[in-house]
Amino acid sequence: MASIGHVAVGMALGRYEANGASRWRLAGSMALLGLLALAPDADVVAFVFRIPYAAPWGHRGASHSFAIAVAGALLVALVAWRLGARAKRWGLLAFLALASHGVLDSLTDGGLGAALLWPFSNARLFAPVRPLPVAPIGAGMLSPRGLYVTAVELLAFIPFWAYAFWPRRSAKES
Repeated sequence: MASIGHVAVGMALGRYEANGASRWRLAGSMALLGLLALAPDADVVAFVFRIPYAAPWGHRGASHSFAIAVAGALLVALVAWRLGARAKRWGLLAFLALASHGVLDSLTDGGLGAALLWPFSNARLFAPVRPLPVAPIGAGMLSPRGLYVTAVELLAFIPFWAYAFWPRRSAKES
């Protein structure tokens, strides 16, 4: 899966978090949760270190698990608490952003699946329905296949983009 869907989900969560807040808070929430939704793909660095794709720390491995999503959510909640923000709310939204990544990757039609249940199982899992095309890695995204994947994702995630960016009336206009 290309990053388009991951970012769309994260930005929609950011819109939900900051709905009605200042533009700066809205932009910050959307950026932070968009980045968190992308964060599990930092595991592509495994290719540089010649870690096999199928290894627990390979691409779509442990970083795509619910356990890592919980750990990341707890970290975000702790930072939010230290900053005086609503820690439970931020922790839940961070969990949803991080966990959505592995779930969305399990909806793709290729690769090895996602290690959603790591560390309890190293099995790579796919959803029963796999409507999203798997994206080529790296420069392959500049190919006709990459263009096709991008188009499919743009269409599939229109509801998330619409929610994130649809203009809202301000409280003054109500």
